[in-house]
Amino acid sequence: MKLVFIGAPGAGKGTYAQYLREKYCIPHISTGDIFREEIAKGSELGRRVKEYIDRGELVPDDIVIEVVKKRLNQPDTRNGFILDGFPRTLNQARALDEIVVIDAVIYLNVSEEVAVKRLSGRRICPVCGRVYNIYYEPKPRNDEKCDYDGAQLIMREDDRPEIVRNRYRVFHETFKPIIDYYRNKGLLIEVDSNRSIREVMPELEELLKKKGILRIKPCKPDIKPD
Repeated sequence: MKLVFIGAPGAGKGTYAQYLREKYCIPHISTGDIFREEIAKGSELGRRVKEYIDRGELVPDDIVIEVVKKRLNQPDTRNGFILDGFPRTLNQARALDEIVVIDAVIYLNVSEEVAVKRLSGRRICPVCGRVYNIYYEPKPRNDEKCDYDGAQLIMREDDRPEIVRNRYRVFHETFKPIIDYYRNKGLLIEVDSNRSIREVMPELEELLKKKGILRIKPCKPDIKPD
């Protein structure tokens, strides 16, 4: 099950990916997470990436493509993976075609107002990376602390409402060619993600099964969407 998730900020890419990762034991690969980890470690890659980010520039395609190619060659991707945050350009999409055959591209379509509310309430565990929301499920049970490791949850700076609105507009301006690219290849599956994951996920799983994409059995079959 080799999937790409595309969606505006607040569409729920991280929430959907976390559910599939835990139920089917396939890795959720986020280029943003990889870059943040490398910056925190102070690695050579992290220093190169930080230079671009500090200048407010996009990380060049050749660096991003090399990072993704290296990650997809790891043994834990044998049964599949979920790519989140890649590709972001047509050049990256075409490069991905040279690296691996993708089964489907899930386009999580969300309205601007829903996106703003979701992200302004989003909180993230800095230890395990789990995502919570103070307005929607899954909510933290204990005063904005992680249910699993007790770490104080954090709000990312780019989840503030005014920043979310700008990110939303930028997404639709920059991703239209990529969405059209995958639609023309017959790989795009569009999902109305204004609804909750509890409503959408069973429909999406059933569709992936019918298309012959979901071919692996759950490693944790009792997991249900929150």
